[in-house]
Amino acid sequence: MKVLIADAFPKERLADIAALGLELEHRPDIPAKELPEAIGTASVLVVRSKLVSAEVFERGAALSLVVRAGAGTNTIDVAAASRRGVYVANCPGQNAIAVAELAIGLALALDRRIPDNVQALREGRWDKKAFSESRGLHGRTFGVLGLGAIGRETAARAHGLGMKVHAWSRSLDPARAEAIGVVREESPQALAAKADVLSVHLPLAKETRGLVSREVLAALRPGSIFVNTARAEVVDQVALLEQARSGRIRVGVDVHQGEPEGGRAEFRSELAKLPSVYGTHHIGASTEQAQDAIAREAVRILASFVQTGEVPNCVNVMEHTPARCRLVVRHLDKVGVLANVLDAVREAGINAQQLENTVFQEAAAACCVIELDERPGAEVLDRIRARKGEIIFADVFEL
Repeated sequence: MKVLIADAFPKERLADIAALGLELEHRPDIPAKELPEAIGTASVLVVRSKLVSAEVFERGAALSLVVRAGAGTNTIDVAAASRRGVYVANCPGQNAIAVAELAIGLALALDRRIPDNVQALREGRWDKKAFSESRGLHGRTFGVLGLGAIGRETAARAHGLGMKVHAWSRSLDPARAEAIGVVREESPQALAAKADVLSVHLPLAKETRGLVSREVLAALRPGSIFVNTARAEVVDQVALLEQARSGRIRVGVDVHQGEPEGGRAEFRSELAKLPSVYGTHHIGASTEQAQDAIAREAVRILASFVQTGEVPNCVNVMEHTPARCRLVVRHLDKVGVLANVLDAVREAGINAQQLENTVFQEAAAACCVIELDERPGAEVLDRIRARKGEIIFADVFEL
């Protein structure tokens, strides 16, 4: 089985993949536009931030699994993968501490104007009077928008600074809020209105795109700090630029609209040019600790897939099929028995959505459970049961 790794990957973990007995091709510098041609006979593709287009799945006839060595999967055409029956998995939570550290770092840097202090000293200027004008974060309110693994790690660090933590998440209920130690707000806008620092930790999805709207940003109080280490697309970028230009809020961003795909490139950002904005280069997950943790998780996914056929952290397998009933067949463990059962189902025009066959000790008998999209008629069951030398029991149960 061939594995193509199309982004940077720790050398030690490359050795772990090779130890699984896999043929390994490591091409970290391959442009995304060349992936469809490069995929070739690879059964597994591993990427970090590289775009994986629908064409990759169309051209990769042997491709069975794509592993995103990171948390989100918005850089992968998951719908195209699903249409081709290709598993897509990610490595959630492995970069949580690294991103949380950067989010807190940006908030502290904005409050104390650390980069401006450094720049002034490098230019030979001493201005203690101007740089002493800091509000301080202790006792203030830190707003966490999104309470996944990264949001929770960020909340813990804000608590460590002595801040009051408020939060909003679609899944956050009062009991969970109490367990985490945060004050639950009813909406992103309500959270923004309370926060001295608002930090965004939302995945990019259809329902989160633009969720940090003009109204949410306008709800921030003058002098507030806004931090985004999630995705640029979850924030109304036009409104953010307007707010930053007005000087109402201070902004720390690790993610940028139209940011380059590669590690080095020319990049111009109107937002990043503003004196009230501190920008970093999408480095939230880029610590040695985080990258090794992510790589280890990617190796774990590969090992499971190779050794058991199971795909941990799979994002595109349905939790529940459209099946309406379950056909249960206890049968003798002989060649062709299941083929005969499935022939009867097929000839009735019924689609088998899912099948699981369990073999009992001594391998004399087995039980097959087949989920069907339509209930078979009595004639189908009679046909299955008629094979006395193969079938022990057969019946249908509603789901």
